Amino acid sequence: MTERPAALDRALGGVTAAPAEPPTAPPPGWRAGERTLRHGTVAAVAVAAALITGHAWLLAAAAAPLALLALALPTGSRPQQLTTAVDVEPRRCFEGERITATITLTHDGVAGRLDPGITLGPGVRLDDIEVAAGRARLTFTAERWGRWTVGTVDLDVYDSGGAARRTVRVDLGEVAVFPVPTRTGVTPIPVRLPQRLGEHASAQRGEGVEVTGVHPYVRGDRQRRIHWPATTRRGELQLQQFAAERASDTVVLLDVLADVRDPATGASSLDETFRAAAGLVRAYLRTHDRIGVVSVGGTTRWLQPGSGQSYFYRIVESVLDVRKDLGYRSTGLRRLPPPALPESALVYVFTPLTDQRILDVLDQVRSRANPLVVVEIATGDPKVEAGDRTAELALRLWRADRDAMRFALTERGVAVVTHQPGETLDLALAPLLRTRIHGGRR
Repeated sequence: MTERPAALDRALGGVTAAPAEPPTAPPPGWRAGERTLRHGTVAAVAVAAALITGHAWLLAAAAAPLALLALALPTGSRPQQLTTAVDVEPRRCFEGERITATITLTHDGVAGRLDPGITLGPGVRLDDIEVAAGRARLTFTAERWGRWTVGTVDLDVYDSGGAARRTVRVDLGEVAVFPVPTRTGVTPIPVRLPQRLGEHASAQRGEGVEVTGVHPYVRGDRQRRIHWPATTRRGELQLQQFAAERASDTVVLLDVLADVRDPATGASSLDETFRAAAGLVRAYLRTHDRIGVVSVGGTTRWLQPGSGQSYFYRIVESVLDVRKDLGYRSTGLRRLPPPALPESALVYVFTPLTDQRILDVLDQVRSRANPLVVVEIATGDPKVEAGDRTAELALRLWRADRDAMRFALTERGVAVVTHQPGETLDLALAPLLRTRIHGGRR
């Protein structure tokens, strides 16, 4: 692991994790700087020692720090009006991308150097810091998706001699960090399709591009679709027959009831849930389908199905508040609103299958007769120490409970596939291309 530069350690105060509560507000007005405190302490100790021991020569030890304090006195008036301007770019980004925050200080009087102290938000990492005259530039990396507070900067402004300082607090605000979508190109479609134009061929005849056969000419048909080989063989005019194209309504349902950490890798099930769902959303939007999203947890959030590449960002932002400074809660469940699940829409449920309450949500979906696919986000087994019989028995029960949940879903006719973190989602969805996706019954 590379060693972090000393400038970053100083700015962070040795703390790398986000605090549970905001830092204490800095004191107002001017106060002694670090150099003044050091020299003043040495001089005070020397004078106290001379008075206690009666040795006058000890006063000479106080002369040097007092002289340095005299030389550090400001040459001009100290700033009284301090104003800061903050520019954070970009405010929306993907995981792993850089975020730059520039703080510009304007003031009256004469100011010396700037010394920023930073309290990081929970979803970012400080990579670099540059301080110049009247300006501080900080570079962060967005580590996890969510709507995060970038952090708080306590900017110490010293006078021209460095003897006194004044602190100005600057709030860097929030950024929206989008997940990096899992690679996927498979877009399974339900058996029944709504009557909207799109790119999926249906069993009905219509104005599509996929040829399904030929049929005799009927008055009113377009003659440019004449199939000349069939016309020659049969001796009468034959036209090409095309399959109608329909758009698929799809809904992605996210299980945010719990965030399970893989004991081996430390990976978050909530992270992988959102990344896999984002990859599926992009795959369907590329085929001009209509897709919506529902997140189920302490608060049920939903967005009706829509289409277009720009709709991807609307879908992502609609669920970013699930992880807003790790402040999501799972206090209860509400019934899914009817507009969130259009009739006959294919529903993908992304879940780690660790919370029994998700079965109640799946029952709601099945009661509306929507085609349903459960995408299980695989999580590692809990760690068990060798020889611990109680822990081994608990692990067996944990595995049996998960197997029982999968069996219950399969017995109800629900398609269950497993997505392994780090793999393309196509591997999990490929079996759906060889089977019918069924729904529940009303």
